[in-house]
Amino acid sequence: QVQLEESGGGLVQAGGSLRLSCAASGRTFSGYNMGWFRQAPGKEREFVTGISWSGGNAYYADSVKGRFTISRDNAKNTVYLQMNSLKPEDTAVYYCAAVPRGAYFYRDYNKRSAYKDWGQGTQVTVSS
Repeated sequence: QVQLEESGGGLVQAGGSLRLSCAASGRTFSGYNMGWFRQAPGKEREFVTGISWSGGNAYYADSVKGRFTISRDNAKNTVYLQMNSLKPEDTAVYYCAAVPRGAYFYRDYNKRSAYKDWGQGTQVTVSS
């Protein structure tokens, strides 16, 4: 099990940027593929982006492609989410999640059920 803690959320105007961080502890961070999900009020939690354990592969939801960038620093046990050109519809609680390295991340990266460990979330609010 790995413990995850998100930070960096806040209030930003439309068109602005935020950078979220997710610090991991408890296990070898490079042993995990990582993902970001988000949940808006009254909606299901949805996939935003995922990154493989090495950082060599990244995946994005269509709604954030070209605006969001995921990255990781295995030496710092941290995964980042750089969010640019934010829109009011990006308003949500953002969650970091981890899944152990395995052969099927390329297939399952966007499935909530694939991830084993979750952070508590950080609120992102984008005003119009």
